[in-house]
Amino acid sequence: MDSIIFDVDGTLWDSTDAVARSWNLAIEENSSLPLRIDGAILRRLFGKTMTEIADILFPELPEEERLRLIGICFDYENRYLETHPGTLYDGVIETLQKLSARYPLFIVSNCQCGYIEILLKHAELENIVTDHLCFGDTHTPKSETIRTLMERNQIQSPVYVGDTQGDADACRDAGVPFVFAAYGFGQVPDAEVRIERIADLEKICLN
Repeated sequence: MDSIIFDVDGTLWDSTDAVARSWNLAIEENSSLPLRIDGAILRRLFGKTMTEIADILFPELPEEERLRLIGICFDYENRYLETHPGTLYDGVIETLQKLSARYPLFIVSNCQCGYIEILLKHAELENIVTDHLCFGDTHTPKSETIRTLMERNQIQSPVYVGDTQGDADACRDAGVPFVFAAYGFGQVPDAEVRIERIADLEKICLN
């Protein structure tokens, strides 16, 4: 193992309630849809790509309008999170600081551009995380985004820490070992390696 790549939502923090508030405002101000979103709904959606989320939330809209509206939602979200950030899971900052002393750390997420930067700024992790990529950068499936990050950073044998079956599937397709964050949003019944809290990574990666 030469590095660790992290997912964001359900792995490093939970921003679902704040995101729901921002999306509801975006939908109310920019559409006539009678749609209200809450954190529980978003926990089932996070981990999917931006276009997949648009298809699920706005199936009655033409594709162009779905993409326009989800883009507005993400814009509202980024601006709202600047002052109302998500909640970091216990031990995130301390654990990443310890891990970074031995391994370069990275982030790959299916989020929009700007989102990871908000997390890093809020947690003061800009100097701890070496590089990051998201769907907003690559517009490719997470497996390909992982491979792109590996290639541009000359990573050979990372592990990926995530919380959904989609993360596990992406790791399988990218040929990267997967660590299941069981405290997050999803279920991965067949996960071979799992952690109940992020601090458990110290036992796996530092021993």
